[in-house]
Amino acid sequence: MTSTTANPRTRAVAELLKDVPLFAGLEMDDLSRLSLLLTEKHFPRDTVIVSATDPGDALYVVAEGEVKVSLWSDNGREIILSTLGPGSFFGEMSLVDGEPRSANVACLTDSLLLRLGRKEFIQALRAYPTIAINVMTEVCVRLRRADESIGNLALLDVYGRVARYLLERCDEEGDPVPEGNLLKKIPTQQHIASRIGTSRETVSRALSEFQRRGFIEQRGKGLLVREGLDPKAVSRSR
Repeated sequence: MTSTTANPRTRAVAELLKDVPLFAGLEMDDLSRLSLLLTEKHFPRDTVIVSATDPGDALYVVAEGEVKVSLWSDNGREIILSTLGPGSFFGEMSLVDGEPRSANVACLTDSLLLRLGRKEFIQALRAYPTIAINVMTEVCVRLRRADESIGNLALLDVYGRVARYLLERCDEEGDPVPEGNLLKKIPTQQHIASRIGTSRETVSRALSEFQRRGFIEQRGKGLLVREGLDPKAVSRSR
């Protein structure tokens, strides 16, 4: 790959890449060279970055902001498959198998993304085989999550799926407190509904029930999720 001098832009992008699992194991000099292959793209909130069935011509790394990966049903209902924050990446499947995009990706907030085109992706893989291993590792992680989601749909009722979603958010971004975990940012009821495949009204009923039973409690703008919340237990109690 082309050598580079440490100019400010290169250093800044290399610092961002340092915390991206896709590029784990690379030295700072390697990340600086890799930064030359990436282009920065700013997207306002609610912008659609890629659509399902589009040609897969690039991989994207989320540098700043948050995006959602979703599908739309025939009746117009959105199903959110996942949300991705800084350090996450998407678009690798189409680059690997040559098929069109499998889902839509849109910005939940103003976002800065780093784009790696197909040609540059192949160049990076040849120069740094570690990236290929990291891609395979992430694909395996996502497949396991998909298996777990399918299992939840089969084994848990809607109340159990709402509980599971809250606990997953706690694992990802909750602050441990003596009573459980505190979510500083409460997801909207519609967002939860789109993630677990139900209606906003059903999510509202589930949250009200959890609050009545003392499993959750609003703390200012945050939400306290207590230790006793158990997806299987709330499903059995229905």
